[in-house]
Amino acid sequence: MFPTLRRTALAVTVVLPAALLGGCSLIDSGGSCDGSGAARKDLATQKVLSSPPDGATAPANYRGVGVSTGCDDDSPGPAWLHADRVYTFPGTRRAVFDHYARTAAAQGWHTGPAPRAGAACWTRTDAGRHLVLNVDFQLDAWSPAPDPGKGIGYEVTVGSNADGGKAGVSCTD
Repeated sequence: MFPTLRRTALAVTVVLPAALLGGCSLIDSGGSCDGSGAARKDLATQKVLSSPPDGATAPANYRGVGVSTGCDDDSPGPAWLHADRVYTFPGTRRAVFDHYARTAAAQGWHTGPAPRAGAACWTRTDAGRHLVLNVDFQLDAWSPAPDPGKGIGYEVTVGSNADGGKAGVSCTD
């Protein structure tokens, strides 16, 4: 009887920690940027990123950059993929918001809340992937800061969870 008990105890000692460690990795699934290259390339092809208002150009210090992509996996949950483009514009923020409201609607994006002082947002689903579109005038995090010349600078971003899921993909803070 004791040999059977000893074998059972040994099995529990070996299997239980492995099961618990495996469970932890299941809880954190989707948090990695590994293998996100194709999805980031798909985000970069979203037409809205290359549909600025007439007169918008790349900032003087960003010539030739075009769309950049990235993946952020430093918070709990799925990694966040994004494709970004920076523009300068000789007009007003209102003109930029109005342009993207028309452009986004024509490209199948759904209106989010009314634009805030520094940003506006839309959502849509493309090939099963939930996307969020932001137009934002708060460019403090860019390095170097975009040089808008005599105009205003703004960023257009399309983002998605790495897993394409809906969780957290919305126009609310």
